[in-house]
Order: sequence, then structure tokens, then C-alpha cells
Amino acid sequence: MTNPLYDTLFGKHQGKTTPFLRLIDGTVITHDGFLQTAAQYAHLLNALGVTAGDRIAVQIAKSPQSLAVYCACVQAGIIFLPLNTAYTADEVAYFVENSGARVVLCDEGHASDLAPVAKSAGATLETLNGDGSGSFTTKAVDYPVAFETVAREADDLAAFLYTSGTTGRSKGAMLTQANLLSNAKTLAEEWRFTDQDVLLHALPIFHTHGLFVATNITLFAGGQMIFMPKFDLDQIVANLPAATTMMGVPTFYTRLLDDARFTKDLAQHMRLFVSGSAPLLAETHVSFEERTGHRILERYGMTETNMNTSNPYDGERRAGTVGFALPGVEVKITNADTGETLPQGEIGQIEVRGPNVFKGYWQMPEKTAEELREDGFFITGDLGQFDADGYIQIVGRNKDLIISGGYNIYPKEIELLLDEEPGVLESAVIGVPHPDFGETVVAVLVPQAGKDLDLEAIKASVGTSLARFKQPQRLIVLPELPRNTMGKVQKKALREEYGGLFTGE
Repeated sequence: MTNPLYDTLFGKHQGKTTPFLRLIDGTVITHDGFLQTAAQYAHLLNALGVTAGDRIAVQIAKSPQSLAVYCACVQAGIIFLPLNTAYTADEVAYFVENSGARVVLCDEGHASDLAPVAKSAGATLETLNGDGSGSFTTKAVDYPVAFETVAREADDLAAFLYTSGTTGRSKGAMLTQANLLSNAKTLAEEWRFTDQDVLLHALPIFHTHGLFVATNITLFAGGQMIFMPKFDLDQIVANLPAATTMMGVPTFYTRLLDDARFTKDLAQHMRLFVSGSAPLLAETHVSFEERTGHRILERYGMTETNMNTSNPYDGERRAGTVGFALPGVEVKITNADTGETLPQGEIGQIEVRGPNVFKGYWQMPEKTAEELREDGFFITGDLGQFDADGYIQIVGRNKDLIISGGYNIYPKEIELLLDEEPGVLESAVIGVPHPDFGETVVAVLVPQAGKDLDLEAIKASVGTSLARFKQPQRLIVLPELPRNTMGKVQKKALREEYGGLFTGE
């Protein structure tokens, strides 16, 4: 028995002195050098009592070292749990406790906040900073640069990614080796990645897009990455001439188009631009092509499935669509009430099945049964249709999920906090269009009888418990919420009323 994910993505590069990571300060890390660092980390994790099948929760800045932690976990058979760096200690506490993580790895600046979290969960706390310093790397240097890869099977778990529903607590999506590997292989082939590609990587790596799409594809193909800590317009412009490919969220492309330095000449050598994590406006497609001659390739994926569909590499990349089902993946549009497949052109819920689809939700068999059918089809929660040529269009969501800057935001989590604020009777949180982030958060508050709401105090209060990207950008006070005859809040009416707050429409 081998370790399919490690052998296919990492192990085959052992001994290779070709560049893997190029940093913006000029540092170059080879494939073999990266693997040696990861091997030391794997030894240390074992020394900390973490072994195959255990979990490690990671809330650290993007760096070569943080990526090596992922590699170490794969090699040692440890389940990798990356967490958004914007999450507060309250949010992290749930993920650590629910996952049963044995180690919590964080930035030194957050150690004092997360020490009680780790202690309460019986986990060990270690630090790793964006510059590579910290207790974790200090301890790791004493270990050998070779590690005997732990045998795993394709169906063994490789990662947990937490995703929330519109009600209840966050759910830990269990991703197997086969889930990650199948998607990396399929996408590398569909998007024509080779060892000659250089990917401009400015995405976070606590998210499916940056880690399991961008990074895994590059590893599968044996290419290089220009590894940027975050999206920085000046650095993107400076480094673009050395790249052949780029993956981003729509915000990346709108900001590039707003900069006069981003010209056809600057992008002429590029092979591929990919966009995902949030809808790309049709006008961005058009403007980008007019400016550069390149048509952005848009695709569709989610936490539980990685990528499901893609516009074609060869052929028309149709604006407003997410293309066709990837090879090996089935997509169907169904009636949400009956589960029956709908005719082409009708709008219904999107369901997907394939080797990319997750194993289920950690310790939540009821939730798994609700969303993952016995025949393997996963109910995505998105609404869509097939157009006349078979392209898939996503027209909305049958839940109230908000996607802002590529990050999922679940209204119920915010509403529960707002409802606890002094003077608030009830609240409704909606997503409205935003020119930069796709969508942003607006909260509608109903005050208790005779009470005046201190909106600035409410904003400050919820800000201590919510990551910045989840915090409402506007608070609106109404005497009551719109409801239907059954008493259900009509969020559609609220979105129609306030949809133009940030777009001027």
C-alpha cells in the first residue's frame, strides 16, 4: 500500500533541484528543498503526538512554511484543517473542539488569544509566523530531512474544511485523498498545465481555490509558483511577466482593469487566466478581453466537492456560465421538492456526483444524509439551469449564502449575534451586490418597542466575534420585517429593496 496523494503530488519531486516556489523577495525554493522542510515538520508533528488520522488545526499566514505544513500532513497521514486567518478566537474554538484537533498552529500575535482555546480542547499550541519564524520551525530544524511516508488508501481522509448551513453550527466537510487527487489530475489535464507553467499565486491557502486547486494542480504538473503572501496590485504587475498562468477571484481582475499599467503587452505572454469563488460579471469578461485579448476561464466548485464544472480551454468560454461538467463528474438540475431531474432550460437545484464529492460531514450523519444522496449525488444548494448549448448557468442559491470576495458567509451566524444586542428584537442578514467583492453583508434590525438602537455600538460589538469579511457593511432599522402568510421572513423583498446600496442602481 502507498500514499496516493503524497506520491502523486509531492513524492515524485524528491531530489529535483528545479524551482518550485519563487518569492517576491527573490528567494527560490526547489522542489527537493521544500520536501526536506516538510519531512522535518512531519517528524515534529509525530513528536507532538499527532499521528495518522489525527487532526491539526492551522490558522497561519501564507508562506512557504505554511504550505510545507500541508505537505507534512499528507506525508504523515494527518488530516489537515486550514482556517481563515480572519477568524476570531471564538470562531476558532468551535472548529478546534469539534474536529478534535491535537495541535493548534497559529501566528505568535494570536497565541495569547488561542492558548485558552487549545488548553480547553486538550490540544498543543505552537506558533508559525508569516516570515517562517515561530516555535514550530525552531523545533523542526533538529529533525531529519527525510521522513518515511505513511501508507494511506485513496478513501482515507486528507483534510477537513468547515462550511456552514443557513442554520445550525458549521459542518466539517471530510475530503479524502481520492477527492483531492482526482480533481488535481482532471484540472491539470483540462487546463493543459505542464512542468513549464509558472502560476502567479496570490490566493489564500486556507481555501479550496488557493490550496486544493491552484497548488495541487501545480504540484501534479511539476510546475512553479510565484508565491505571493496576498494580492498586491503593484506586485502582480511586477511579477506577471514571469508567469504563464494566474488564478484569482473576480476582485483580482476588476482591480487589474482599473490600473493603466495592466496592458495587452503586459499580458501577451500569458497562457491562461482562471476565475472562481464568486460570479464574474459579464462586463468584466468583455473588458478583460478587450484590454488583453484573453478570455477569462470561469469554473464552478465548492468546499464539499472542489471543482465540478469548467468553461472549455479550447472552445467558447461563455460569460455568465460556468461551462460544462468536468470529466468524470455528473451534473443534473432537479426539482427541490421531488428530486426529479428537470428538462434542459428549466431552473432547479444543482446536484453533482463524481470522485471529487466529499465523504460527508464530520460527526453529522443527519446533515450528511440531508445533502448527500444514497446514490452519491450531492445537493449543492445552488440553483441553476442548462442553456440551449449545454452550458451551466448558476442563477441563485436556494439558501441565503452570501459570497463576498470569494468567502462564504452564512446569515444565521450573524443574526444570532445581532439578536443578542441591546434593544434588538430581531434581525435579517442579506447579501447585496458590491462592485468589488461581488456581494457584501447588510443587516436589517427591528428594535424592541420603545428602544433606540446604537448602531455604532452594535457594529463594534459584533466585530469582536466576527471576522472582518462577515461584518455587516450597513445596518438598517425597520419597524418590522416583511413576512409571508406563513410568517417566514421574505429576504428576497429585502434584497430587492436594498440591492442598489453599493452599486447605485
